[in-house]
Amino acid sequence: MTRRSNALAGTVLGAAMVATGLIAGAFYIFACAVMPALARSDDRVFVEVMRDINDVIQNPVFLLGFLGALVLTGVSAWQLRGEPYRWWVWAAVAAYGLAFLVTVAFNIPLNNGLADTGAPAALREEFEDPWVAWNVVRAVLSTVAVGCLGRALVGYGRAGRRSASLSPSGGV
Repeated sequence: MTRRSNALAGTVLGAAMVATGLIAGAFYIFACAVMPALARSDDRVFVEVMRDINDVIQNPVFLLGFLGALVLTGVSAWQLRGEPYRWWVWAAVAAYGLAFLVTVAFNIPLNNGLADTGAPAALREEFEDPWVAWNVVRAVLSTVAVGCLGRALVGYGRAGRRSASLSPSGGV
């Protein structure tokens, strides 16, 4: 890997970790604060607030992080395919890819179901427990991905220090 492509690979790896960390944090805060707080509210308030959240979260900034985490991690895995720490990046792709699939297969359809008309109590009954459970799954998976990307960054840094300490003849 040339110095320029190595620097680009490091930048992409770092950006993947930041984007994945932001999304993991969003899922975490829902698990630790938003949903427990909403659990204290009555059915009408719960449904209204979740509908509002579902509306406002569909914005370019969130989508950039949500999709960007997957794309950047995938690009990083491809860029670092020959490096010894590449398996950490591939593990991150797998973990975040699963979190992404959980969101698309479970959380988004539940959000869409909450948008239907009906009695707030019935809507909440169908939504709350499964959505909370799947959110915890995606929070754990995306946090695992962040940890794997962090480990890959450590490997990247060590590899950079090793190559910088080598003389032109290949000796130390």
